[in-house]
Amino acid sequence: CFYHVQPDPTLASAEEGAAAMRMFEPDVIIALGGGSAMDAGKIMWVLYEHPEANFQDMAMRFMDIRKRIYTFPTMGEKAYFVAIPTSSGTGSEVTPFAVITDEKTGQKYPLADYQLLPNMSIIDADNMMNQPKGLTSASGIDALTHALEAYASIMATDYTDGLALKAMKNIFTYLPSAYENGANDPYAREKMADASCMAGMAFANAFLGVCHSLAHKLGAYHHLPHGVANAILITSVMRFNADPVPAKMGTFSQYQYPHALERYVECANFCGIFGKTNEETFEKFIDAIEELKARVGIKKTIADYGVDEKYFLDNLDKMVEDAFDDQCTGANPRYPLMSEIKEMYLKAYYGK
Repeated sequence: CFYHVQPDPTLASAEEGAAAMRMFEPDVIIALGGGSAMDAGKIMWVLYEHPEANFQDMAMRFMDIRKRIYTFPTMGEKAYFVAIPTSSGTGSEVTPFAVITDEKTGQKYPLADYQLLPNMSIIDADNMMNQPKGLTSASGIDALTHALEAYASIMATDYTDGLALKAMKNIFTYLPSAYENGANDPYAREKMADASCMAGMAFANAFLGVCHSLAHKLGAYHHLPHGVANAILITSVMRFNADPVPAKMGTFSQYQYPHALERYVECANFCGIFGKTNEETFEKFIDAIEELKARVGIKKTIADYGVDEKYFLDNLDKMVEDAFDDQCTGANPRYPLMSEIKEMYLKAYYGK
């Protein structure tokens, strides 16, 4: 057993884990835990099987996620990788992604390659029954963000849409009870486990968007839990995406015209939210998300989580640049300008 995985797993702990593996050459690696444990396990798996692999090359960003110039090493030649989640949020057990932090620079690297997909995942709600309330709410809204971003992504397909819609509906229906009743409502826990996994499968194939780009940097610079960072930002990002005449379209969109507003309306309708016009339905959907966040104890702004204003403003420009450069930005339906990213951060900090 290797226990030294931090909430934002570092490269150093992954290297330590890989060194422990090399001492006895395991045939199977089991990652049991939340997203951090599973992400760290994936990196250990890579370092164990391919100690020669250059981490900086693997972490290279690329404009179109489907056409990369770096060939990831072939995985699974030494060990079979099993992921068992204990939280219902990240979906890491079914995704080709791992987010790792370089402890020397504080930089968060989202690695993306289908070689990182676990060989097996076991979704057993028994492992999730005693999640604390804070984890239940943060991971639940994280899963909702995964579903919303996958549905609005420029790479969404009919296959990912079904998974994303059902995940959203489960979260709206069952997250409040999972949060309030915990292990006393095992059915809600089970439905949230399903929702998290389905949302994971959706974004494993359709990818994410700018909400995750912004959230990754909030985590790296201010150590906000990832689900909380997503929760604070998601409705601002939805408003940004829903503009019918965006300044810039998504990079390689598979459709002729901007249609993010219509996509969000489809999500709202599937979750039982209707209005007389698309705009009214969208506003009602935003209100429903804000209401769900409030019900599960998510605070409204970054400032509410105790992030120092001076430190936030001092690092804002660097954070904006890093978020723009994040691997998730490319699949967003509207391509952001740096000034627009800055505006969303300020709105999320002050709540205006």
